[in-house]
Amino acid sequence: MRLFHASAFAVFLLTVAPVGSFGADAKSDVTAAYAAWDAAFNKGDAKGIAAAYLPNAKLLPPTHEVASGPAAIEKFFAGLHANGVTNHKLEVIDAGGDDKVVYGTANWSAKGKDKDGKPADFSGIATHVFERQADNSLKLRLHTFN
Repeated sequence: MRLFHASAFAVFLLTVAPVGSFGADAKSDVTAAYAAWDAAFNKGDAKGIAAAYLPNAKLLPPTHEVASGPAAIEKFFAGLHANGVTNHKLEVIDAGGDDKVVYGTANWSAKGKDKDGKPADFSGIATHVFERQADNSLKLRLHTFN
């Protein structure tokens, strides 16, 4: 089973599509989804990030400007990339759910520049609500962070 899980995870990272680990617990599925999300972010792939969200997903950033749907979410993350935000990392605090809805909470961190253009570290807490798809993958319905 571990070999299958490792192979599925490798394919998951290569395609940057959020795929669950087929039968693993919610924490394992969320951890895998976070790894793929971070990989897309750290490649500067805003389109790949947006693919992790459902068509009617909501992103609630600290700017209070709600992004609805993948196109708006892609635009939001493209803006972060354009401003030099890199090295994003999500670390699971908690995860749970059922066969339809899965949640994850995480500490997040990233590197970028402060208002004066000097290197800066950023961090906060994020909450994610996923919907499990027919192929067992997780797609984001709601994402908020501070």
